[in-house]
Amino acid sequence: MLFPTLEFGIFFLIVFTISWGLRWTPDPRKYFLVGASYFFYGWWDWRFTALLFATTLINYLGGLALGSLRRPGLRKLVVGLTVAVDLGVLAFFKYYGFFLTSLDELLTALGLQRDLPFMEIILPIGISFFTFQGISYVVDVYRGHVAAERSLLDVMLFKSFFPQLVAGPIVRAADFIPQLHAPARLTREHVAVGTVLVLTGLAKKMVIANYLATDLVDPVFFDPTAASSFDLLIAVYGYAIQIYCDFSGYSDIAIGIAALLGYRFRENFNQPYRASSLQEFWRRWHISLSTWLRDYLYIPLGGSRFGEAKTYRNLFLTMFLGGVWHGAAWNFVFWGAFHGAMLGVERWVRGRLDELAPPQADYPGLMTKLGNRLQHWIGVVWTFHLVCFAWIFFRADSFETAGAYLAGLAGSAAQSAHATPFLAGLVLLGLAFQFTPRDLGRELALGIRLLPSPLLGLLLGAGIVLIWMVAPEGVAPFIYFQF
Repeated sequence: MLFPTLEFGIFFLIVFTISWGLRWTPDPRKYFLVGASYFFYGWWDWRFTALLFATTLINYLGGLALGSLRRPGLRKLVVGLTVAVDLGVLAFFKYYGFFLTSLDELLTALGLQRDLPFMEIILPIGISFFTFQGISYVVDVYRGHVAAERSLLDVMLFKSFFPQLVAGPIVRAADFIPQLHAPARLTREHVAVGTVLVLTGLAKKMVIANYLATDLVDPVFFDPTAASSFDLLIAVYGYAIQIYCDFSGYSDIAIGIAALLGYRFRENFNQPYRASSLQEFWRRWHISLSTWLRDYLYIPLGGSRFGEAKTYRNLFLTMFLGGVWHGAAWNFVFWGAFHGAMLGVERWVRGRLDELAPPQADYPGLMTKLGNRLQHWIGVVWTFHLVCFAWIFFRADSFETAGAYLAGLAGSAAQSAHATPFLAGLVLLGLAFQFTPRDLGRELALGIRLLPSPLLGLLLGAGIVLIWMVAPEGVAPFIYFQF
């Protein structure tokens, strides 16, 4: 069930009405929301609701065991087994075919071809997201950051809550479960924030992302050899805006729907293309994933605590595994490895530059300020193009396609067949919104919260209808559904 569909609209109206009708009875409200969430997930394939419940039960039991055990060795064993089960389920569904295909190719190249046990495995949508949620829960209980939850119902709602179930953001137990222990309240701020986020998310996805995908990015990436270098260049920029609007649009809608149901999620994107370094980019892009990788992978590996060489190793491994998480294909492996290597290079270069020219800490002069501003904007342009280069491998269906794309960029800039002024305008609009005031959405929400409730509802409905009228025909799935 996709957000920008009539089916979801009807589903949400029913959920909204009944859940708030049950606000004075907390447990029945939670049971209803869990049931609605499982219905939402089962709309795609009901068989995988059993997988969702089984992994939830494993995480719940692991948390209970960690909450009652005191011996460090036993606690370490329990958290290790629970995380191993989570990762085993993820590896089977997501990487079984990739590993077997790679092994088959290797054996064939060595002249040792064998009949391998290939199986057609359907990848459950959202498995990466609810697996990472489960891991974060048991690890946080093990570390003492959150108490073990004794209510299976609350853990089920934490893992299955439908706004973020299939494509994030990755919600932490410490942020969400305490909200389940408090009385449900729908304030005007919730409604205003939810309205602004749902409308902006729908506009990003249904208008900007869908037009760029169908009229520019998909045709050019389908056959890069048939496109001019100008079209190839604009399509790279177009994909940078498409994937941002697609994924941040989903996150906006998810956070907005959660707000309308009385729950708060943290932001998942913060104008990432205004970053002046790759490190800053990853603090702004898919924040729930980048902080997850930091807290549960980079820091346990040692972070930056054990010298420069090990810091570079930890950066590379973290981003390499982040690339593997995104997809079972070598182009995703390269994408993660590239980001990991460039983060290390960036850190090394910054360190050498600081040694040669230490930052001016006290009362910098006019020329120093101008130099800093120039350096900042050079960093923004450089970082954006590094990210765009990596996006080619992320979007391409194979290394061969990515290679053809890069070769075409060096070709002749023949007449454009795809880059219309309208599409170029969408790309520029997407880039312009990276540099608007960060609190613009919050200011809009503060403005409309004073409207009477009927007008707020009318605004939301009229906005949805307008977006639907402007958007291209058809409803494309969100890009991150495949992860």
